[in-house]
Amino acid sequence: MVTRARVLKGPRTCRCGLRGVWVFPKRTSPRQQAVKRTVGGGSSETAVAETFDSEASEAAGRYAQAVFDLAKDSNALDAVEKDFAAFAAAWRESADLREAARSPLIEPEDKARAFTAVAAKLGLSELSRKAIGVAAQNRRAADLPGIFSAYRALVARERGARQVEIVSARPLGEAEKAAIVEGLGKQLGAKVEAETRVDESLIGGFVVRVGSRQFDASVKAKLDALRLALKSA
Repeated sequence: MVTRARVLKGPRTCRCGLRGVWVFPKRTSPRQQAVKRTVGGGSSETAVAETFDSEASEAAGRYAQAVFDLAKDSNALDAVEKDFAAFAAAWRESADLREAARSPLIEPEDKARAFTAVAAKLGLSELSRKAIGVAAQNRRAADLPGIFSAYRALVARERGARQVEIVSARPLGEAEKAAIVEGLGKQLGAKVEAETRVDESLIGGFVVRVGSRQFDASVKAKLDALRLALKSA
């Protein structure tokens, strides 16, 4: 029984052969249910291997949604958000952790054990540890930053806000961050929750990422544009 349908513009074709129409059941899809059962402890970790598409961003979004649903049911949205932030910080600080996640020479089972151990050492909750372990088990360890980002966006939306990432060449002062957030809030017409990080390769300025959109106000971008202009002159 069809419970809800959405019409998309353009000639996209769904598996049922209809052009321009995708049908979405109200209930969670079987693939998301598989993820939720696994993270929740209801089945083996390998049961979710087929839930992920080849596109990492799409997989991260679906995975984040499944974890979000479980965390919401457990009244643990904020706790899991803090857990993911702690693991993301460790990820940024440890080149070994990043290399292990991306290495094709390490078996998924070994990655799952190692990443779960790191999560436990960081003091993460059981739900967060399982979520990270399942991602690694199913060859998605390298996608963890995307999963964390997608989860933050879902939690921000639940609070009626927009999640943004501000990447700057140097640490931002509180006044600078507040000014950027205020400007973004006016542009987006919504409350803004911002996460910041430093990337010295930007040289100066900053980059703002809102979902799939990026606003580049860095010195590096300006220099790249100048080089391109000089080459074509």
